[in-house]
Amino acid sequence: MSDIISIDKKTLRKLQLKELESLVYFDEFCKKNNLTYFLLGGCVIGALRHGGFIPWDDDIDIIMPRDCWEKMLKLWNEQEKGSRFLMLKTDEHTFTGNTFATLVDTSATLIKENQQHIDVPKGIVTDIFPLDGCPDGKIARYLQYYHAMIYSLFITEVIPANHGKFIALVSKVLLSIFKSRKTRTKIWKKAEQKLKKYDFYKHEYCTELYAGPYYMRKKYPQKAFSKAVYHMFENLNVPIPCGYDIYLKTAFGDYMQIPPEDKQVPHHDLVALDLDKPYNSNLE
Repeated sequence: MSDIISIDKKTLRKLQLKELESLVYFDEFCKKNNLTYFLLGGCVIGALRHGGFIPWDDDIDIIMPRDCWEKMLKLWNEQEKGSRFLMLKTDEHTFTGNTFATLVDTSATLIKENQQHIDVPKGIVTDIFPLDGCPDGKIARYLQYYHAMIYSLFITEVIPANHGKFIALVSKVLLSIFKSRKTRTKIWKKAEQKLKKYDFYKHEYCTELYAGPYYMRKKYPQKAFSKAVYHMFENLNVPIPCGYDIYLKTAFGDYMQIPPEDKQVPHHDLVALDLDKPYNSNLE
């Protein structure tokens, strides 16, 4: 296993500017196909607090209503074959180690620690999440969370870290029982069908079911994502949720507060980065 590399500020800034190229391309694709998307998480905070990237942030996150997300995946495969930008999502033929879709810029090399031994194109990555409706009843909401956890476990094949010993133990037992990739695929596909049950447009609240156990528990007023407002992000005018304040306060608390210096670090562990050359598997 390769060692985690450190990135100086100059390289991090170069990475951020490279990532903007993916955002521009994705924005044009969505406009052409009349698809709704919003910047997500730290990118929204960055737009509001810094006018662009949070200085120590190392990626771009995007979220789309489920129907737009699924349409995007279909249209990308139809319209963007041979493009510099690939759209990846784990299926029967491809394993990415992610719950969500990733837009990969193949003109450069970026290898995350958790993907270094996975056979996928390793370029500059933009994470793209679906946004689902949140059921009204407590039992239905619990079942939604349960299906999201099952989906996450079997599509990534990774035991959740930092979410308690019980969840880790149950996850370990389940993965030990269902060992074959074929069986695990059947399980996560069935769970994913359950996650599509609650239409984003028909419920008072919405939720991020592909963003990990912590964010699965969060729910936001649907009206916060009912339309986009545009805000400058670096030199781009990009969509953020119209109810960004309630969304960010629910997800992050006092989002305008600058974190302590020891928290001002990139949050992805990288083992390789070359912003000038595409990935070459023969060099691993």
